[in-house]
Amino acid sequence: MVEIEIDLKKSLEQNASDYFDKSKKAKHKVETIKKILEQFKEKLAKVEKEQFKIQEEKSREKRVLKWYERFRWFITSEGFLAVGGRDAGSNELVVKKHMEKNDLVFHTDAAGSPFFILKTEGKKPTERSIQEAADAVYIFSKSFKAGVGGVNSFYVNPDQISTTPPSGEYLEKGSFIINGKKNHVVPRFNLAIGIMEDGSVMCAPVNAVKKHCKRFVELQQSRNEKPSDLAKKIKKKIGGEVDDIIRALPSGNVGLK
Repeated sequence: MVEIEIDLKKSLEQNASDYFDKSKKAKHKVETIKKILEQFKEKLAKVEKEQFKIQEEKSREKRVLKWYERFRWFITSEGFLAVGGRDAGSNELVVKKHMEKNDLVFHTDAAGSPFFILKTEGKKPTERSIQEAADAVYIFSKSFKAGVGGVNSFYVNPDQISTTPPSGEYLEKGSFIINGKKNHVVPRFNLAIGIMEDGSVMCAPVNAVKKHCKRFVELQQSRNEKPSDLAKKIKKKIGGEVDDIIRALPSGNVGLK
């Protein structure tokens, strides 16, 4: 129940008029406070945006590119580095220069796939990292770009990789002979792109990106997005540089989720 004080020295009309004037003043104060709050929010958003830009610029200035950033790469959700070729030349470089004894080598059954090396450093990766590498090697393949399904990924040990073709045959640049049993994995489409703490842009299976990136967006299959247009949309959501985002993305068939 609301109590109203009435000045008995004034008429009912005068009391009503006084309360009306007070309510107008109170309403004016509320409106003024609302305007001040809106202005404060706008200024705060502007300051945060400027700070974000400054942090990104500092991050870019200080950051030295790691050796694997010239290739396709990501860190699995378990912390293993996966490195893959971008073309025939870098495929060859990844395998010949960076493959080590205890690593796992990933490829697909279809031509036009990168070779991915899962760097184990002597540790045994679980099915989670193996699945993530199998997903990535397919997503970054020509088969995926063309929308071709039913392509399996597989992995082998380094000692199953040979650079020597059978007698009388020619081996194209970036291609290798694979001996022995292939361990097949059915790839899944699950992809995200994010900004890591050091400012690098990582595009990889969702769980890997969630684990290592402070800001990220999930992606889906899409035939309608140009990489350059998609990169601009991603930049608005997570920051980063358009060129770095384009370089990290698959060459086609993806869009924002």
